[in-house]
Formats: sequence, structure tokens, C-alpha cells
Amino acid sequence: MGTAEYEFIYLRAALNLLENYLLAKDLYWPINAKAPIGTVPYPQLTVGNLLMSLKRLQAYSLTNDQQAELTRIEQQLYSLQNRWRVAWEEKSSREFSARLKLWRDFLEEYRSSPENHADRYHYEISRRVLLELLRLQSGKLPPAEVEMLSGLDSLLFARFIPGDFIWETELINSFPPQPYWYLYGILKAG
Repeated sequence: MGTAEYEFIYLRAALNLLENYLLAKDLYWPINAKAPIGTVPYPQLTVGNLLMSLKRLQAYSLTNDQQAELTRIEQQLYSLQNRWRVAWEEKSSREFSARLKLWRDFLEEYRSSPENHADRYHYEISRRVLLELLRLQSGKLPPAEVEMLSGLDSLLFARFIPGDFIWETELINSFPPQPYWYLYGILKAG
């Protein structure tokens, strides 16, 4: 289970590296932040991971001091995003393409053997969430990729069992049923 402090640590480290990351060719950038004991290690810096961390943090109940820090982080992020708009959109678009292929691969594996892959949905669905976050940041995406995502959503919907929100309850306000319908259920196992 995540916490506000977990997300703050990641975002502080990410913002310190963001300008250099945006100007580099690498899509994935090491982040020198140590996750609190008992939590999962931090993902590498990408636009998608940064946006996901911010979205998760916005869901938590924050103290006044934490809310003030969140506001500073958002302002710094938007300032860098606007300053390096072309680089931001280029990284977002490249990451969208990479995440789309990984999402497609998972759904193809699931389609070929649902009983062996349905249980991975809880983990793999983060890729679909990242695609939504990146879609809004990428400028103009290639029509073939937009069409592929739509086709993958159709496949997912056909095998989807609606239900409860599958992530931590604290996050529900940041990920409402529209557009995040795929977080409210599971895949059929057979």
C-alpha cells in the first residue's frame, strides 16, 4: 500500500532530475530515491511514472503542510513542462508507444491463455492507466497507435467483469470510473 510520503519522496527526486531527463535521449532514467522500508522500489523516471505518482498523491488526505508542498511540486512541474514543451511531448509520445506495446503483449498473452494470465491483471492494468495519462500529454499521437489502443480496449471490454475498484481504496477519487473504467473489475479467467 502506498502513502503520501512514498509519493512525495519520488516526486522530489524526479523534479530534481526532470530538466536533464527531458533534454536527454533516454526514455527511462534512474532515480536516486530510496523507497521507505517495506515498500516497493521506485520506478525509473519517465513522464508517465511522474504523472502517476502525482495523480496518486493527489488522492491522499494531506496535512496543510503536505498540501502546500504538493502545490509547490505542481507549480514546479508545470513550469518545467511549459519551458520544455516540445521535449515533454516527445518523451510522452515515445513512452506512449513503448507502454502501448507492453499492454498489447499482455493482452495477447491473456487472449491465448486466459487461465494463466488473468491473475496478472491487477499489476498489468497500471500500463493502461499510464497510457491514459500519457495520451493527454503527447500532443498528436500516430493514428495507428490511437486505433490500436481503441482495439485493445474493445478486447479488454469483451473479457471484463465489472466490479469493485481494484487498487487501494484511498486512490479511488483520483481514478474515477470515467475514464478509468478498467480499474473497476477484473478479467475473466477462462
